[in-house]
Amino acid sequence: MAFVLGIDPGTATTGYGLVREGRDGSLEMVAFGVVQTPAGESAHRRLATLYHRLQEILLLHRPDSVAVEKLFFQRNVSTALAVGQARGVAMLAIAEAGLDVFEYTPNEVKQAVAGYGSAGKRQVQEMVRTLLVLPEIPRPDDAADALAVAITHLNTRRYETGDERR
Repeated sequence: MAFVLGIDPGTATTGYGLVREGRDGSLEMVAFGVVQTPAGESAHRRLATLYHRLQEILLLHRPDSVAVEKLFFQRNVSTALAVGQARGVAMLAIAEAGLDVFEYTPNEVKQAVAGYGSAGKRQVQEMVRTLLVLPEIPRPDDAADALAVAITHLNTRRYETGDERR
């Protein structure tokens, strides 16, 4: 059995999702949500808030491992820098908790969850709902994305170890 925290980093909103794998290979959503930082706050205070909330989540839930979405950007460099800072803060909190970090690109997440690397956001969210047997798609989107990252890690780990029970 494995217990994974997935993180979809961002300075304004960071999604998190905890997924446990059962002995039979089934997936169970344990918790999900977002860490939101006040828009009017300075960047360093927002990052401090993110760091402390992630520390709390790690301490409360004690996952076995953590998966973080890799930075991907096409045009907006300032957004990429802010997301990079949030990723760095998340990785620091994870390292201080003594856990390893596994990273996945958006296309790897889409491939692992929806079976198609170019799947749309809605397709991935619907697969998250289906795989976790939830009555509705988790909201907000950042939380659903974080759950998808956690599922990606569990599926990848299962494939790499040759343990394909499902």
